[in-house]
Amino acid sequence: MRFLHTADWHIGKKLNGFDLLEEQSAAIDQILSLALAEKVDAVVVAGDLYDRAVPAVDAVNLFNEKIIAFNLQNKLPLLAISGNHDSHERLNFGTPWFSHTDFYLHTELAQAFEPVELADTQFFLLPYFEPFNARVYFQDDSIKTLAEAIKSVIAEMKRHFKPNMRHVLVAHFFAAGSSKSDSETKIMVGGLDSVPVDLLQDFDYVALGHLHNHSALNHLTVQYSGAPLKYAISEEKQTKGVYIVDTSDLSRTFYPLSPLHDLQRLVASYEELLTPAFYQKIAREDFLHIQLTDRGVIPNLMNQLRVIYPRLLGIERVNPLESKAQLTQLRKRADTPKKVVSDFFAEMTNEDLTANQEKWLAKGLQAVDKLTKED
Repeated sequence: MRFLHTADWHIGKKLNGFDLLEEQSAAIDQILSLALAEKVDAVVVAGDLYDRAVPAVDAVNLFNEKIIAFNLQNKLPLLAISGNHDSHERLNFGTPWFSHTDFYLHTELAQAFEPVELADTQFFLLPYFEPFNARVYFQDDSIKTLAEAIKSVIAEMKRHFKPNMRHVLVAHFFAAGSSKSDSETKIMVGGLDSVPVDLLQDFDYVALGHLHNHSALNHLTVQYSGAPLKYAISEEKQTKGVYIVDTSDLSRTFYPLSPLHDLQRLVASYEELLTPAFYQKIAREDFLHIQLTDRGVIPNLMNQLRVIYPRLLGIERVNPLESKAQLTQLRKRADTPKKVVSDFFAEMTNEDLTANQEKWLAKGLQAVDKLTKED
């Protein structure tokens, strides 16, 4: 059989305050179109369906809309698990009758030992869990780490292996040796909650979620699908997509997705950014992180640039040296308040104080000086 492997949809996620539902909807639609075009036999979603344990109503509506499109309208078997961002209690609602339409959503550890059989393959759907869940399930107080828990989990799964069938594990955790990016919530402390990949060797394929880069781990049978969208500026150079796995020869092929609006980093000066000849050559509707080359103070910078770049995520200075020099100058002239105020006014308005303004400033400073001495 052939199945599509995706994960980390994070429906409802915001990027620096920007709503991503439109982007997420377009990406999931691409996944559905690919599944239909490639005539896959099932779709696997390896956790983090939502971005929050209590998703907003519009996020729930989008998820329901897409699940209906996959499973009810196009009759695609759907195999999914809860991730560390999901609430397993809330996702568990309705699961008793989901399986009657070939929608298998596992949110409890006990469900991992009830394999879903499709064609020549047994799928073991292991939702995100903590070591204490395994301690309780196996009644074994010696289980302290995720690696120890996984040992017991896999031993129990192997008791349900059927010979002459492929065995696929769907899970959501950090596999030891993988690389991380900034948009993933950290679920490991001091290495205690990583899973050695050699514990996974009994499976023909391990479909993982949690890490957003599909290249986070280079392994023969253990694979992250990565997220369908770029969720942090550190992911700007990553190609997002999904895998299609063929169980007949255990081959897998990566299919890239095209974002509705890409995420990219831009290096330019303030003058360049305001010049039509510059911004008309770039995709200024994309999500942009600007690295500004200017050294001076620019008032109302973000609001001015967002007129031209509506999805501006943030601005950082490439050369902050002059601001440090300005601070040094301010400290040197701190004993002359009049000059500090005059220079600040000039920097903010590009104008000098008028004669009347200088008189008002002098009167104000005299009043402050008098009050200070009285105190």
